[in-house]
Amino acid sequence: MFLKKFMKMALVSTTAALVLAGCGGKDDSKSKDALARIKDDKKIVFGVKYDTRLFGLKNPSTGKVEGFDIDLSKALAKEMFGNDVKPEYIEVTSKTRVGLLNNGKVDAVVATMTINEERKKEVDFTDVYFNAGQSLLVKKGSKVHGLADLKKGTKVLAVKGSTSAVNIRQKAPDTTVLEFENYAEAFTALKAGKGDALTTDDSILYGMKEEDPSFELVGGTFTQEPYGIAVKKGNKDLVDALNKALKSLKDSGKYDEIKNKWIKK
Repeated sequence: MFLKKFMKMALVSTTAALVLAGCGGKDDSKSKDALARIKDDKKIVFGVKYDTRLFGLKNPSTGKVEGFDIDLSKALAKEMFGNDVKPEYIEVTSKTRVGLLNNGKVDAVVATMTINEERKKEVDFTDVYFNAGQSLLVKKGSKVHGLADLKKGTKVLAVKGSTSAVNIRQKAPDTTVLEFENYAEAFTALKAGKGDALTTDDSILYGMKEEDPSFELVGGTFTQEPYGIAVKKGNKDLVDALNKALKSLKDSGKYDEIKNKWIKK
């Protein structure tokens, strides 16, 4: 009886181990061959934002996504693959971008994503491609002129999954933070008077200010937000290729050409 039970348990354990080994082998192969797979598929899928003016915004007239992140990713794809691989785009938000990257829906995220130690545990980053800093956007004439004015009774709007939401709670612990799914919703709420200020990176806030000049940035920047391109952890081949292409674009002046087209502070 004991021998039978032991053999049955051993058989179940062996079968489970084989199944797990098979699954693990498939995932590891896909991870290691990211660059080769992209070349075979003849497409590279970028996760970008659709709601962030200047960086990634869907044009309602054309249906196309436009901005600095879009033009930069196109130039990177061209530099890495020539005309052999076409860039494609999928919408991501601050909340969804890591999940979509890690489940294989996108190959790389170019979406105003700040490099930090916590995120490095989940994804791999390229070198910095843009330096930003967190700030505050308010209606002109507002009593909020900076962090010191964010006291008890004030409300600050932020986006779910962003470093900005974490930072503002640390920098202004007495204020109430309201989080929204994306920047479009947060800015709409600010315009409707549901908050005293909206906080995120200054580069993103400049886009909102451009959309509606009755708003302004106040208080300067109070964090450093270095943006990186994120890829699934372990894809060193893809990170290296992106870094090489990014350096080439900077050396040739193409990077500055794209940046100056969109970012006019």
